[in-house]
Amino acid sequence: MEKETNNKTDKKRFRIYLAAIWGLFLVPFLALVTIFILISTGRMGFMPTFEDLENPQNNISSQVFSADGKLLGNYYLQNRIFVEFDELSANVVNALLATEDIRFRRHAGIDARGLARVGIKSVLLQQDAGGGSTISQQLAKNLFPRDTTTYRFGISRKVNLGVSKFKEWVTAVKLERNYTKDEIIVMYLNTVDFGSHSFGIKTAARTFFNTTPDSLKVEEAALLIGILQRPSWLSPVRNPERAVARRNVVLNQMYRYDFISQRERDSLSRLDLELDYLVQDHTVGPARHFRERLRTQIIAREPRRESYLFYERFREDSIEWANNPLYGWVNKNFKPDGSNYNLYRDGLRIHTTIDSRMQQYAEEALEEHLGEDLQKDFDVIRSTYSRNPFSDDLTAEQVDMNIDRTMRRTDRYQRLNWAGVPRDSILKIFNTPVEMSVFSWEGEIDTVMTPIDSIWHYKKFLRSGFMAMDPHSGHVRAYVGGPDYTHFKFDHVSLGRNQVGSIFKPFLYTLAMQEGFEPCTMAPNVPQSFEVNDSIWTPRNAGPTDFDGTMVTLKWGLANSVNNISAWLMKQFNPPAVIDVARKMGVHSPIDPVLSVFMGTSDITLYEMVSAFSTYANQGVYNFPMIVTRIEDRHGNVLAEFQPRVEEAISEEAAYLMINLLQSVVDDGTGRRLRLRYGFSGEMAGKTGTTQRFSDGWFIGIVPQLVAGAWSGGEDRGIRFNNISQGQGANMALPIFALFMEKVYADETLEITEEDKFEMPPGFSINLDCERVFRSAPVRRYDDFIF
Repeated sequence: MEKETNNKTDKKRFRIYLAAIWGLFLVPFLALVTIFILISTGRMGFMPTFEDLENPQNNISSQVFSADGKLLGNYYLQNRIFVEFDELSANVVNALLATEDIRFRRHAGIDARGLARVGIKSVLLQQDAGGGSTISQQLAKNLFPRDTTTYRFGISRKVNLGVSKFKEWVTAVKLERNYTKDEIIVMYLNTVDFGSHSFGIKTAARTFFNTTPDSLKVEEAALLIGILQRPSWLSPVRNPERAVARRNVVLNQMYRYDFISQRERDSLSRLDLELDYLVQDHTVGPARHFRERLRTQIIAREPRRESYLFYERFREDSIEWANNPLYGWVNKNFKPDGSNYNLYRDGLRIHTTIDSRMQQYAEEALEEHLGEDLQKDFDVIRSTYSRNPFSDDLTAEQVDMNIDRTMRRTDRYQRLNWAGVPRDSILKIFNTPVEMSVFSWEGEIDTVMTPIDSIWHYKKFLRSGFMAMDPHSGHVRAYVGGPDYTHFKFDHVSLGRNQVGSIFKPFLYTLAMQEGFEPCTMAPNVPQSFEVNDSIWTPRNAGPTDFDGTMVTLKWGLANSVNNISAWLMKQFNPPAVIDVARKMGVHSPIDPVLSVFMGTSDITLYEMVSAFSTYANQGVYNFPMIVTRIEDRHGNVLAEFQPRVEEAISEEAAYLMINLLQSVVDDGTGRRLRLRYGFSGEMAGKTGTTQRFSDGWFIGIVPQLVAGAWSGGEDRGIRFNNISQGQGANMALPIFALFMEKVYADETLEITEEDKFEMPPGFSINLDCERVFRSAPVRRYDDFIF
């Protein structure tokens, strides 16, 4: 009986032990299953859905391409550009697998062996065994970061981290089910941060080696994959020794797993670090002013009157919004989900009209003339000024007001003012020395200077703008808004309105050609007087005096920019008629309808003047300047295509007559140094412009396939040369055009040659040999003519 009782007790204990053992096994298992179920269903915080996995959200850079397919730059929050798997070098993939996840192609998102290794080494042996995360898990963390999720039930931070790890596992498995191994690799390489503002392998390859992912060498791929461990700590720029050591670790891993031979590992490990480093940010690369112009155009919002201080600017922007499809494009167009496009996140591919070769030549020409010649000449002149660099005809009060006005426009002043800092405290800050880097033509200078002294420093530099366009298509081919974008961000092509001087005269002559005048029409070279506000105004003649008091041709008058002839023409018409011609040819800036309009007293942009002169080379048809041809999404699907906007501005005959008149400027007039100094022999037309007291120098040049223009001057009109020899447009601006055209003609790939001819209209019969007309005139003295 006792034995039977003991047996029952033993059986009961056995069942209890058995239940306990099963409980110890099942409870954690069930708890783990429950956790995974809660995680998968999103009950423990955000979990990506199938749609999220199909369309992972990333900040993808929008890319700007030239017309000849070169990358000009990016717009981004994170500088990331996506690539496809076939754009990757095998070296990159091999380095990644060898270093991060050698069993990647054999597991389903979670590497059990890797986890076991980490557990044994970390827990039992107390050794550093790495994270044990697979590439799929790392991708899951990159796409859906831990710090963006929240957890319920008030659980502790350590438990939260554990839950996050489980979530990575679940997401990794989902990724493996929805994507191929190659797709996961390329998604991973597109999302990782390589440091130096480089997100993704394509940007990193360009930043560190100025190459593409498919061209990365073994040692380059090893370096990039190596620095992923700790991008800042292993930066090859800041910490080259650490970066090389880490590169060699990756090379050793590649040897260990038979991706490279021992000989390759040994030889590559001995190589010095060779970078072609350039941070890919908004302030570097070609066409920087152009890219900023494009950016402001494409993200513009619909104008609202209350947002504008001046009605004229509101009117201009409203016209742009209504008529220019590029203006505000991201706010006018919608993605399939109904939201607007985002320039900084959606990976748009923007194809521009800029030719990378012409852009390079334009930047070089402007830098060569401005930095090597004009600035040096001006430095000599300004050193004689008592209030350097301001001309001596300005008073001390005017100069002080100018400096104060410039100070109040700075970001530093406006931030302090908005913060409520008193004026006297702001002035104290502006007079306190600080460390800064300032511009010089020999390179940036690190110095200590007060902010107010830095204002004086930058006032000493002359500025220029340059633009070239194809007159037949309206495509803008080169656009240089200033000498250096980093230090001179103001755009002197589109934003800078400057007094135009004599380059406005062709509009008056165009009106005359439209009304039946001809280049060989004779006009009196004598002063012309106008009654203005009960007083007499007589424009001063700025041309040669050899033929004063004689009859001369209109061609000679324009070639030499003689005010007497322009004033005589002005008496034949009226200011509104001249302005109407300018408007038809694309000049939209405000122009006062006054008798002095032909003197170029109005402020107009270089952008407008170059496009207006393009009308002459395009048989009288005005092409609105075009800067973008199409916009694509990140996959290359076309979202928008842009067509030229054209308007018939003047007759074809008048346009050709103006070409003839402007050719005389180059052949025999104020632009003849293009022939004499630079040796151009092909057909070429143009016009110089010089404003009062030599504040602005202009030149617009025309060849059959290209129109280009330059402006040069100081930041303020009081910063200028003091003589006509140096202060005229032929010296300040014309050389930029000449240096540009030398490079264009020398580049045979552009197919622009000096053999190109201006096209004569069909049936054209007007005599253009003004020398013969001039010689055949029976008398030359104005007094001998009866009117």
